[in-house]
Amino acid sequence: MLQVAVVGSGPSGVYTAQGLVQQGQVPEVRVDVLDRLPCPYGLVRYGVAPDHEKIKSLQNNLRTVLEHERVRFLGGVRVGPDGLSAARLRELYHAVVYCVGAATDRHLGVPGEELPGSWSATEFVSWYSAHPDSLSDGFVVGARAAVVIGVGNVAVDVTRMLARGAAELSPTDMPQAALAALAASPVREIQMVGRRGPSQARFTTKELRELGGLPDTEVVVDPAELALDPAYADPSGLPAAQRRNVEVLRGWAENPHPSGTRRIRLRFFLRPVELLPHAGRVGAVRFERTLPDGRGGVTGTGRFEDIEAQLVFRSVGYRGVPLEGLPFDTSLGTVPHLAGRVLRDGSVSPGEYVAGWIKRGPTGVIGTNRPCAKETVTSLLEDAPTLARRDVPPDPLAALRAEGLDPVEWEGWQAIERAEAALGASLGRHVVKLPDWQSLMEAARTTDAP
Repeated sequence: MLQVAVVGSGPSGVYTAQGLVQQGQVPEVRVDVLDRLPCPYGLVRYGVAPDHEKIKSLQNNLRTVLEHERVRFLGGVRVGPDGLSAARLRELYHAVVYCVGAATDRHLGVPGEELPGSWSATEFVSWYSAHPDSLSDGFVVGARAAVVIGVGNVAVDVTRMLARGAAELSPTDMPQAALAALAASPVREIQMVGRRGPSQARFTTKELRELGGLPDTEVVVDPAELALDPAYADPSGLPAAQRRNVEVLRGWAENPHPSGTRRIRLRFFLRPVELLPHAGRVGAVRFERTLPDGRGGVTGTGRFEDIEAQLVFRSVGYRGVPLEGLPFDTSLGTVPHLAGRVLRDGSVSPGEYVAGWIKRGPTGVIGTNRPCAKETVTSLLEDAPTLARRDVPPDPLAALRAEGLDPVEWEGWQAIERAEAALGASLGRHVVKLPDWQSLMEAARTTDAP
């Protein structure tokens, strides 16, 4: 029997577990999927926008894997400081696969970035997704105008959430406090700003088009800004995804939306250089106009524009963080590896593996994790004959409990699901997420079936 720990229950972790138990090369593999949170699914639960029900339904596929007879979910288990060390995990399991994602966000590195009212998009997403670590700040209180810096899918999600009304958000699983705050939001002007042009934007066309379908919301695009992009006049040479983006933006520029009580402005070729204070918090963002440099980048022009904003979200990418006991490449924000095998000082570290964003960086979509996990699983299975020679406890969970740990098992997660359904029913909604550690853990320990 090969005992494997997978650290992280997001898509990369679950696809890794799936690859291990559904292969025929090593007949008896048992997988414990460990997560710091009492809830599985990672960013599918805590990163996908609540109004994207089709993507969120991927949880059903992940659930099938976690309910496999040779897979065990162990939530509420910390790995690293104040938890299990990498060395202890190696003592408990023949192999450990780290699928911990990219836990922090990139900064702008400009003056005023730490002003009140300036946030990372990650913090906002965590709040409206009910992540138990999120701040209880209302974010939108007192803000009339918002600026979202970045032109990827997360930036589009944040922009869309700011423009949604109560009628559209109520059917989602958004926590009640976030729903109430967004429903009462005074934000009427939202500007999503990129430092490069429309042909280089990272959002998908499907996400972009959703902005044009928001009720009572005007979408404004400046044709003059679009025309600064050399590919705008003739997008035929662009990859299909970028070409479709340009075509959608061109359509909005040529056929302006009817006015609404909310307005979304899509801006390009503007680079943030400073967040300006007003009354002790952010009041505006100063941007420098940029132009294409002919090499795929942009150069500053020395011309500046101040955009009013009492609320600023930076959405310029995620970044991996070091995990105690593992090597880390600070320049890439990843763990050094060879086909998923962790490298220490350039040499393979037996029994330690990575998959997902901590392996390759925060790139791709959810499905990109499948081939990434497959490569790591292939490496692990090639090493299996050597790994299986090590002595490990017959049941790592018993060893964990002997050390005082009390993980949330699958029955505990099912109890959380029942509690969230009951909360939704009590509020006249469908399912409403429990937003804090205390309510999640209390629900998880109430495992008696109804």
